[in-house]
Amino acid sequence: MALIDKHKIIETNATILFALSFFVVTIGGIVEIAPLFYLENTIEDVEGVRPYSPLELKGRDIYIREGCYVCHSQMIRPMRDEVERYGHYSLAAESQYDHPFQWGSKRTGPDLARVGGRYSDDWHVDHLINPQSVVPESVMPKYGFLLDKMVTDKHMDELMATHRTVGVPYTDEMIANASADFNVQIDPDGDYEGLLERYPGAQVRNFDGQPGISEMDALVAYLQMLGTLVDFSTFTPVASR
Repeated sequence: MALIDKHKIIETNATILFALSFFVVTIGGIVEIAPLFYLENTIEDVEGVRPYSPLELKGRDIYIREGCYVCHSQMIRPMRDEVERYGHYSLAAESQYDHPFQWGSKRTGPDLARVGGRYSDDWHVDHLINPQSVVPESVMPKYGFLLDKMVTDKHMDELMATHRTVGVPYTDEMIANASADFNVQIDPDGDYEGLLERYPGAQVRNFDGQPGISEMDALVAYLQMLGTLVDFSTFTPVASR
């Protein structure tokens, strides 16, 4: 009873309650954050993970601009139901070049962390133009206007240089070739060997099937690479090696 009475004193005194709450949060924060300063690297390096190509980066910006992260997560948790539905659980390394990250906090629609290669380009285009045409129960709005909005390589080198300032390892060569790489990724008849050397696994094709480079091209290019960089048939976590 004495302990309950003392607890009542804390609950009825705002100053004491605030001070003790602050103390508890501070201790918890130190316990969680302090160890990070003594680790050489908090993110395991994983083979295959690379920075976004210029076109993929543009598509990611469109994804953010349209608020896709509000209804779609990009984080598969290591739970059986999630792994069976979406694929291998998400690795920290897969988000290390995301500024900001796109983990999301809600799933009105499915998780997109492994959506790359799951559907054809035509499916993605049809889905974005009229979601209900391929998923009748969808509540997703229509994004057909992306087909009509053209994008260019203007300021692409500056955008990549900005990402480099926050830790994305874009090299001088990548930045110097930003415009060329941006334009050649939708041209399967172009000279894209340099693009593939700088961005292994980058997919080269006309994503929306229309002339020019549209926002639809960029967004589909981004979606089609999600979850495709790591070969999970050979991946072994460090703890298991």
